Amino acid sequence: MAKLSEEQGMLRDAASDWVRESAPLARLRRLREHDTGTGYEPELYEGMVQMGWTGILVPEEYGGSAFGCLGMGLVLEQLGRQLVASPLVATAVASASVLALGGSAQQQRRWLPGIAEGRVLATLALDEGDRHAPQAITTTAIRNADGWRLDGSKRPVCYGLAADLLVVAARISDGDGHDGGIGLFLVEASADGLRRTRLHEIDTRGAAIVAFDGVQVSDAGVLGAPGGAGPLLDRALDRARACTAMEMLGAAQQAFETTLDHLKTRVQFGQLIGAFQALQHRAAGLYGELELTRSAVEAALRALDEDDADSPARVSLAKALAGDTFRLVAAEAIQLHGGIGMTEEHDAGLYFKRARSADLSYGDAAFHRERYGVLRGY
Repeated sequence: MAKLSEEQGMLRDAASDWVRESAPLARLRRLREHDTGTGYEPELYEGMVQMGWTGILVPEEYGGSAFGCLGMGLVLEQLGRQLVASPLVATAVASASVLALGGSAQQQRRWLPGIAEGRVLATLALDEGDRHAPQAITTTAIRNADGWRLDGSKRPVCYGLAADLLVVAARISDGDGHDGGIGLFLVEASADGLRRTRLHEIDTRGAAIVAFDGVQVSDAGVLGAPGGAGPLLDRALDRARACTAMEMLGAAQQAFETTLDHLKTRVQFGQLIGAFQALQHRAAGLYGELELTRSAVEAALRALDEDDADSPARVSLAKALAGDTFRLVAAEAIQLHGGIGMTEEHDAGLYFKRARSADLSYGDAAFHRERYGVLRGY
């Protein structure tokens, strides 16, 4: 397990206390009942801003703390325990990383302080189908006299309805189908020709379909070299993947602990069900998977902070394990709780839904196993 510094330990403990007091699971249930499509509670997100979490990956000169991916992961692990729905990963990890790693000084001055202060919600508009496929981009960016014209559609865009700023991945084209590589474009949600439609999913995360019909972007809105944004996108995605894996680990850990408490208190056939060896074996197996996943996820976050050349492979290993483990623990939580685990009133179903949607976010376990094999040369 990672050896935390004093500051990291304080950050984790503060996040744990805040989540227990301000964001219990009951708030997710309330959001699910009254969600207008944004997928989060503004007052809850404002609390995260006040805690300084939106600036963890933002450089200090732009109002952040530059506390690193492991620091952000420690916060997200605690948020994951209570399935807190917020645009923290979409905005303060994925979008902030694109800007911090590849934005011009002008772009960073324009957007990073707003992200750190909670004034700007941003998200990546990347995928175009049911599966995460960063290279399978058909949205086009065509050069014209005013800059670039974007045409295409993105789905699902996490927090796409609430976002003020979208970081759009598009394929550079000359209009005749010639592939010029991937470009990243900063598009404000108010841009002419941009249309957003709510996408209903099993998880409450404000997903949307975002269509671009002749959306005009000036050269000032281009991130990096047009057509050469692939490496920058991969680096930002790896941060989002590793942080999401840590959030998934927190959720899986809480689901496991809740199930363990049930095994220790539920009496059936005249004795505690936790006394049955078959159930003990299942619980022990889950514990082993959780510990293995924790080692992989924390190693990936540290590799990102150290700019380790092996970090892409470590991230894919971590995300694949987190996906497998969370889905397993969530399914076992329902089974080991018996009939009550199947009810809407019990929390097990919420963890099961979140396990499915989080696994798909930024690439599911199958995607990352294949990516890991490619990176390792298998």
